[in-house]
Amino acid sequence: MPSKKDNPASHLSRLLALPLLALATLAGGGQDAAAANAFDDEAREIEALAEQMMARARIPGMAMAIVADGEVVSLKAWGVVDSKLREPVTVDTSFRVASLSKAFAGTLSAMLVREGAMDWDSPIVNQLPTFTLRDGQAAQQISVRQVLSHQVGLGYNTYDRDLEANEPYPLLAAKLAEAPLTCSPGECYAYQNIAFSLVGDMVFAVTGDFYAAQVEKRLFQPLGMYGATFGRTGLESSPSWARPHVRSGGTWVPVRPKETYYRIPPAAGVNASARDMAQWLIAQMGHRPDVLPPELLEEIRTPQVETPGEIRGSGWRRDRLRKAHYALGWRIYDYAGHTMVYHAGAVQGYRAMTAFIPERDVGVVILWNSESTMPYGLLPSTIDRALGLPAHDWMTPPARRRR
Repeated sequence: MPSKKDNPASHLSRLLALPLLALATLAGGGQDAAAANAFDDEAREIEALAEQMMARARIPGMAMAIVADGEVVSLKAWGVVDSKLREPVTVDTSFRVASLSKAFAGTLSAMLVREGAMDWDSPIVNQLPTFTLRDGQAAQQISVRQVLSHQVGLGYNTYDRDLEANEPYPLLAAKLAEAPLTCSPGECYAYQNIAFSLVGDMVFAVTGDFYAAQVEKRLFQPLGMYGATFGRTGLESSPSWARPHVRSGGTWVPVRPKETYYRIPPAAGVNASARDMAQWLIAQMGHRPDVLPPELLEEIRTPQVETPGEIRGSGWRRDRLRKAHYALGWRIYDYAGHTMVYHAGAVQGYRAMTAFIPERDVGVVILWNSESTMPYGLLPSTIDRALGLPAHDWMTPPARRRR
């Protein structure tokens, strides 16, 4: 059953405010550098784990960035962009980041709300008068907040299969009028891609500019994400870009990137390198208040709805997570008693993960060009070290560990 909406003024949301206030009052770069240097040893350990994993898993390519206290403490790349061409991956190689794109949508929306161009809780039909659902009265209640926190009332991943079958986004957005509802808007959580991308239509309605152009102008350029792009054309025009790989005959085979999820830029349209994503993490962790002020970051990281299904997974989720929520483009986890801001992404031939601990001001992003599950263990390995938790082997599947 979907979860009832959690109170945004919960204990967890109050915890989120504390690191932001602390970040806003940090004094001097010397303290930042000293703290970042304190994580250098841990960063080298994670790099060594990544080296071992790449050798063992034989996946095509991967790039990783670790940031601490506003500084990049690790920026590394391994493997090749294409298993047939053997061109090496670099820290400037572009990858599809898939659903990591959702945090860009939440952040841009918060900027427009602060400017008064949008409102979190006003009905989106004020700007999108043709939008409707099977329950027309329910459609009149849908807000930007509900769109960005997956509380529209639709079933999980509504019309994703149609998108994968090459049906255009405008037709799928119109077809939401036919989709069954599982609850009233704001009363349950169900992850979306099509409905989530309505925020792009809202951005166009209130700015007169395309969603991707607004993200490039307001986020990519000011934050120094100079290699970040949107769409397949943007990816394939990059000086270095990672080809997606799928399993075939026991090996990884490169294929052309699919266009499908690029048709919904707010949900899954961004391409970026590890260097680009390091700058994104630094900004999201509060070190670019000139672009993203603390109040804005607090807004998009405030839990909106409980997502208990996230803690019933295998591995680190089951062992480390105590609570899980969705905010506005970010997932918010209680990771062994500490707030973790997180998202993952997956499209054919690519995987991506990012997370940070506001309390410790440490974050990591991992991008790879295959569907291997092996790199997933690097994220909890990094977070455990940031929190000083006992060492745990997250890199080896449980069935293979020595007992």
